[in-house]
Amino acid sequence: MAELEDIVQQLEEGDIPLEKALQQFEKGVKLSRDCQKALDSAEQRVKVLLKDKLEDFSPDDSAD
Repeated sequence: MAELEDIVQQLEEGDIPLEKALQQFEKGVKLSRDCQKALDSAEQRVKVLLKDKLEDFSPDDSAD
């Protein structure tokens, strides 16, 4: 994430040659996709964990 932020800062400053800017942009897109995959994976794991916990706390029909 820090590397992606550095790339964004470099591109926003606009003080780098076009070819280098394109390379940094490509690298930034790849890093962004990698971060999104990591977030998606973490979200899925949290959903699984919460599902298990919620099932543990769901009311028992036989406890009426």
